[in-house]
Amino acid sequence: LLQGKLFDSTITDEGTWTLEDRKLIRIVLMKTNRDAGNCWTSLLENEYAADPWVQDQMQRKLTLERFQRENPGFDFSGAEISGNYSKGGPDFSSLEK
Repeated sequence: LLQGKLFDSTITDEGTWTLEDRKLIRIVLMKTNRDAGNCWTSLLENEYAADPWVQDQMQRKLTLERFQRENPGFDFSGAEISGNYSKGGPDFSSLEK
């Protein structure tokens, strides 16, 4: 059904697929690199590109996840992100703490 090279690498042992109602195949892949700056633009190289709005939402979600990992004491559950969040958002690693 699908033929081609995945956009990036996945964890082989974490992938699953299910057949639902005998007509829908649901495939779940775990990306090797889940960094906010590594948001896939398509499932396969040059095929099955994400809708631009969906891509934007994925970037926002991954960037918020990154901020949560970097700031475990803060609650980001109701947070929304705007501004520079593409490619994982701004890099604050060079700032002194």
